[in-house]
Amino acid sequence: MNRKVVVGMGTCGLSAGAQAVYDRLRELSEGSGCEVSVTGCIGMCFREPVVEVRSEGRRTVYGDVSAERAAEIWRRHVLGGEPVTEWIIKTFGEEGVAGSEEKFLAKQRRIVLRNCGVIDPESIDEYEAAGGYSALRKALLEMSPAQIIEEVKASGLRGRGGAGFPTGMKWSFAAGNPGPVKYIVCNADEGDPGAFMDRSVLESDPHSVLEGMIIAARAIGGTAGYIYCRAEYPLAIKRLTIAIEAARNRGYLGRNILGSGLDFDLKIKQGAGAFVCGEETALFASIEGERGMPRIRPPFPAEKGLWQKPTNNNNVETYANVPWIITNGAAAFASVGTEKSRGTKVFALAGRVAKGGLAEVPMGMTINELVFDVGGGIKEGRAFKAVQMGGPSGGCIPAAMGDTPVDFESIPRTGAIMGSGGMVVLDETTCMVEMARFFLEFTQNESCGKCTFCRIGTLRMLEILERITRGEGTPEDIPRLEDLAVKIKEASLCGLGQTAPNPVLTTIRYFRDEYEAHIRDRRCPAGSCLALVTFSIDGAKCVGCGLCAKNCPVGAIAGEKGKPHLIDTSKCVKCGRCISSCNFGAILRS
Repeated sequence: MNRKVVVGMGTCGLSAGAQAVYDRLRELSEGSGCEVSVTGCIGMCFREPVVEVRSEGRRTVYGDVSAERAAEIWRRHVLGGEPVTEWIIKTFGEEGVAGSEEKFLAKQRRIVLRNCGVIDPESIDEYEAAGGYSALRKALLEMSPAQIIEEVKASGLRGRGGAGFPTGMKWSFAAGNPGPVKYIVCNADEGDPGAFMDRSVLESDPHSVLEGMIIAARAIGGTAGYIYCRAEYPLAIKRLTIAIEAARNRGYLGRNILGSGLDFDLKIKQGAGAFVCGEETALFASIEGERGMPRIRPPFPAEKGLWQKPTNNNNVETYANVPWIITNGAAAFASVGTEKSRGTKVFALAGRVAKGGLAEVPMGMTINELVFDVGGGIKEGRAFKAVQMGGPSGGCIPAAMGDTPVDFESIPRTGAIMGSGGMVVLDETTCMVEMARFFLEFTQNESCGKCTFCRIGTLRMLEILERITRGEGTPEDIPRLEDLAVKIKEASLCGLGQTAPNPVLTTIRYFRDEYEAHIRDRRCPAGSCLALVTFSIDGAKCVGCGLCAKNCPVGAIAGEKGKPHLIDTSKCVKCGRCISSCNFGAILRS
């Protein structure tokens, strides 16, 4: 039987029930001669668990697979040779039945994600079969360190961690600082709410990151490396550990790699979840065993970084691009994207978007294309309101600016930043004041406390926002927030404090009317801030099931069975339990 069955076993797949699907397929495969294997995330997190059947040059991908559906796919497709057309979401290779999610990948260009959802992330053989480590051989045996740096410079690759600094230039700074010990660091401390790009790459294609780091070591004269990965990513750490050991056994790590004279090895450092350790100098302090707090710069890491030695630090996505660039050439990479933002960018689509998941698109694609063409628009047919980009350090871009290209030049002009690639899509039910309060609460909690303006200033801003969402704001609060924001940005040492006010500033800039409605009218236009909302029941939708009354903790809801119920607003404490318990959408907020 010349067929192979592959199950998506990234965190998204496992959380949706992929383990039971895999176990069922392994049970069915016993004695059949058909291989059942695993892969990472293909990006369609909204259709997990995902199962793929490979045969005769064709890959048929099924979505929303349960153990029962897996058995049917096995019977009809694997044994019978007939695809189960109604469950197909995507086909690759030879012409076959069009899947229901063909459009999700139609505008994508997969460079970083080239192997994600394709290979077994725990198999170095499959990585090598896909061309893995050929770029390393070329870099070590056919190119000088200077040539590697020039190739990366010519590609136009910019750091994908958020700042967008030219990667080749960064490498040249580290290369230009002499010393017998130099470090290569990979920042995998992905802390933005709604972001999962790095986690998915590490879970799905860890060798591409290792290969990029080893090439960087050759370029700058690196002698040792660290991958700083948050401990909340156990599967990523597991697969990284397996990959490092396999690479060491194949001679890609260790002494005299491939006979080139390069001595380089890697270790994993697990972070404890401090958001500030995404800042590189705080990250270095954490690796050294110190409290993760930023350091004053200069000196910059290229001169004195980890343990005061020359250090190069890039994030997961940046390193994963490097092998592709070395293999295919700088010109091929530079031909994708825009003049000043070359290549592709991986985004984690989350929030109210219909098709949440991982997408890699050419730089320069507009926000609207990402949300509607790739992401399938807004859930439940609601109106598109805004996107939050750049996480707590970013900002909110309104739907009216949906034609803005996603690149390193256009996004900052909106007041937001590219960030590492988190894109939270918001609809009409989102309160922008509450959104600003949520992100500021996050950054305030994550402040290391070193800078007074960051430590105290963000707390004062948070207190103001909390008052506004409770309906206790005053007209002076808006200019007070703007004044505090400017001072915090100017007086903070690191990027956390310098960008923490961005969500507040952008929401005031584009959604000032919502702030004014909260303050002047004591009203939340989105119906989200419970303190400013009045609950009622739509008699046309209420079927009188009584669930809302049973779940009301204060007995504010009453009515006869089978007839519309009523809410006594004098008793209602606005806990929202009636909304979560109603299956008919009969609870109104105004």
